[in-house]
Amino acid sequence: MEQELWSRSCRALRQRLESLQRAGVGQCVRPPERLAAKQALRVPVETVAEAALLEKRQDAASTHAVGDVSGGSSAGGLGKRQDAASTHAVGSPAAGGSTGREAGVSQPVPLSRPAALDALRQEVACCLRCPALSASRTQTVFGVGDPQARLAFFGEAPGADEDRLGEPFVGAAGKLLDRILAACGLRRDEVYILNVLKCRPPDNRTPGPEEIANCRPFFERQLQILQPEFLCCLGATAAQALLRTTQPLGRLRGRFFDHQGSQVLVTYHPAYLLRSPDKKRETWEDMKMLLSAMGRPIPEPRQR
Repeated sequence: MEQELWSRSCRALRQRLESLQRAGVGQCVRPPERLAAKQALRVPVETVAEAALLEKRQDAASTHAVGDVSGGSSAGGLGKRQDAASTHAVGSPAAGGSTGREAGVSQPVPLSRPAALDALRQEVACCLRCPALSASRTQTVFGVGDPQARLAFFGEAPGADEDRLGEPFVGAAGKLLDRILAACGLRRDEVYILNVLKCRPPDNRTPGPEEIANCRPFFERQLQILQPEFLCCLGATAAQALLRTTQPLGRLRGRFFDHQGSQVLVTYHPAYLLRSPDKKRETWEDMKMLLSAMGRPIPEPRQR
């Protein structure tokens, strides 16, 4: 029994690595917060020799000063205390500790928004939290658009086209979303588009509660990096996941909510509009409300 489980695990891992390779992922990175914590305490190999040479020079130059400051303690002893203090207070010079540069300790450098998104994208690509989804996906679908955009659109999950191409909203619903953006005087590259789930659910079914919970840390961190001024939820699943509510879409439309400083508006999912075109008029009313809040001009109806 154990041998069978081991074989199945190895087979699943091999399939996952092959899918990552097809998606162009060359490495999997640690979560940014863990990576920064380790970097704060790590001495890079390439700086060890330089640090040792620098410490010797400092010791030789400060022999007399050490005696004055420490009441006769050795230079080597002070060097050890300085190293310990630097390690404890790396990146916190305001607290009175050393910055760690003189000890050769690498400093965690704040990532730019695109770099932070790319690091998170690689972490998502390695995710195996939902065994069924990770085993059936072609690749993860992270997000696309302008990292500096004022407006982001938040959908439900990838479909077959998105799973194949690795980009959200590229199928029939995506084409309708592009037309909605054009009606608002916007282009796809002026906004950011992401989904609740990063993997396609089998048969495009609605994401389950456990799947949403597994993906929540990813989309929440993604939104924290993006910090959009406005966020438009497309459909009930996206709205309920983001706002942590069970209220139906009809009761969520027509007003703004706050999420981590972003103004959130809820409207219909483009896939639903394809099945219920009579709801397009209501969607346009939602878009006019959004444009007005953004301070953008509302195009004439004939431009839609």
